[in-house]
Amino acid sequence: MQKRTFLKTILATTMLATAGIPALAETPWDGPTTGPAGAPDKSIVVVAADMKNGGILGVSKGVEEAASQIGWTIRVLDGAGSIQGRTAAIGQALALQPDGIVINGFDAVEQQAALEDVAAANIPIVAWHSGPKIGCDAPGGIFANVSTDAMTVSEVAANWALEDGGKDIGAVIFTDSTYQIAIDKADRIKETIEAGGGKVLEYVDTPIADTSSRMGPLTTSLLQKYGDDWTHALAINDLYFDFMGPALAAAGISSEDGPQAGSAGDGSEAAFFRIKTGAYQAITVAEPLNLQGWQLVDELNRAIQGEPCSGYVTSPALVTKEGVERMGDATAFDPDTPYRDAYSAIWKQ
Repeated sequence: MQKRTFLKTILATTMLATAGIPALAETPWDGPTTGPAGAPDKSIVVVAADMKNGGILGVSKGVEEAASQIGWTIRVLDGAGSIQGRTAAIGQALALQPDGIVINGFDAVEQQAALEDVAAANIPIVAWHSGPKIGCDAPGGIFANVSTDAMTVSEVAANWALEDGGKDIGAVIFTDSTYQIAIDKADRIKETIEAGGGKVLEYVDTPIADTSSRMGPLTTSLLQKYGDDWTHALAINDLYFDFMGPALAAAGISSEDGPQAGSAGDGSEAAFFRIKTGAYQAITVAEPLNLQGWQLVDELNRAIQGEPCSGYVTSPALVTKEGVERMGDATAFDPDTPYRDAYSAIWKQ
């Protein structure tokens, strides 16, 4: 009963915090209200892990929007989904000698040597999803690692599956061991499912960057292996489900009859469309990607001026079909809080 109440609370929060619902009042802003005014005439570079990833794309758009408001110039470099590509992008960013760099969507440990070069050049770094430690003074010389609490995200997704299927569920978990945070999220999903009496059929480690080529054959293989015992598919990112549906459809399995898919992040536009249309994804635990883009700019403004980071941690939301329908035309979780006004007021003082 406690779990059911918890999930209903999360869903209610989603509905209350989402833009495009005229009947609901604006949710109060719970982030920073003080900080340094915007530093003038700064240039920043966003190094994105892979712009095909909907979460990374959403955050990059938020950074661009916020940079325009604070009056900075911005350049986005795409690591194109490979370690080598990200290393090259960091090198290119360093050569541009910006006032700050945003690491968007990859583990700082992976790029430790390259980031040490950035730190040696005294260029402040902020990050989105750079590792398990969120908030201020993250490893790798990162001033602030912006994220929701990844363990909470994982628990919400796992509890949804238990709520949806009960103790008879058979879950397959998809993760990517390239990223420590992805391992930690998948481990927490597994622990939560098993603690709730559910069964984890398999723990699949497959790179996010290779989902377009891997998920089709993987889905077919898992169907052959587990059949109807496979009731739920849980992934650490929406991108896995971009390519699962076609394989299920080819096998003649409808969205209603096949494994129910739920993602522990990030709330991509494609995921919202699948959930809204009932096309092989039931839920996502969405992050406020655009807000987090604004937070990255605010944290970088603090770093550039030698001020402490804000320590703000955003909240995720369980997004269901009912929740998406209430959002109208919205294609991402954008909380109905005045974060734009709040950050603008800090920068324009």
